[in-house]
Amino acid sequence: MVSRHADQPFVWQGREDTADGADARRWHQLVNAATGETGSVAIAGFACDAGVVRNQGRAGAAAGPLALRRALANLPVHGLEAVDDLGDVACEGDALENAQAEFAALVAAALGRGALLIGIGGGHEIALATASGLVAALAARGDTAPVGIVNFDSHFDLRADARGSSGTPFRQILEQASGAGRDLRYCCLGVSRYANTAALFRRADELGVQWMLDEDLRAERHDAIAAALGRFVESVGHVYLTVCLDVFPAHAAPGVSAPAALGVEPALVERLIDGVVASGKLHVADVAELNPAHDVDGRTARLAARLVARIAEAHAALG
Repeated sequence: MVSRHADQPFVWQGREDTADGADARRWHQLVNAATGETGSVAIAGFACDAGVVRNQGRAGAAAGPLALRRALANLPVHGLEAVDDLGDVACEGDALENAQAEFAALVAAALGRGALLIGIGGGHEIALATASGLVAALAARGDTAPVGIVNFDSHFDLRADARGSSGTPFRQILEQASGAGRDLRYCCLGVSRYANTAALFRRADELGVQWMLDEDLRAERHDAIAAALGRFVESVGHVYLTVCLDVFPAHAAPGVSAPAALGVEPALVERLIDGVVASGKLHVADVAELNPAHDVDGRTARLAARLVARIAEAHAALG
């Protein structure tokens, strides 16, 4: 069973610094919950564990959207006027494909009205839904320009399993795009040699995936990495940005299905994300794999909230 939680929206509340005036607003004072569909930025949750469970990972990601909203609520506002909270698509049991279809429709509707949609997960099976929604929105307006996916992730998520899971979305996306004649390109940054089999590296090469290893994503190499990422973004007309929180070191993001032994430092990822948003080609983004059941001191939720806020603020700064 799949259900929207519009009848029980998250209550945005938190600290209020009224003595400091209008410039002291926080996210809970900014968000139009559930009924609002007027802002240039919208968030929506994908409360789903089914893909992680199918992929033999640690369950708990279904609670990710709630934890992320709680972490967002008290963040200070910088350069945002309004954000719409469109609620959650919830996957009950193993009804993954139905949940993905519903989330894809939500994404397409938000993009259709011109908003930047930021999805909050939930497992990385959100990616198939997000990409499907973007492709549908572009098709509805007859836009055939190439689409680029930028994924910060320690895993390719290109598994060949017969059933979809959190380990298969990008293979599914690429296969569906190929079948539909859609030019769609995939760039995965932060891949771990020790979290992907040789078969997955071979499949990535066969599918034309551009990728960089986690051990090569270091602050001292920022300029070269940013230039390579910039060339990828320049080669496409539209961008979907997705961040799997397991790309970060386990000390920074313990609350994920598969914590990273090495990972990529958050500061570098943030700088690279800034460049993607600054291109003006970003239409949709998501932050996936937040698992509050295994978080420590809310570290992962706070990092995820910071990423969501940063993407939203950078987008708003484009005007």
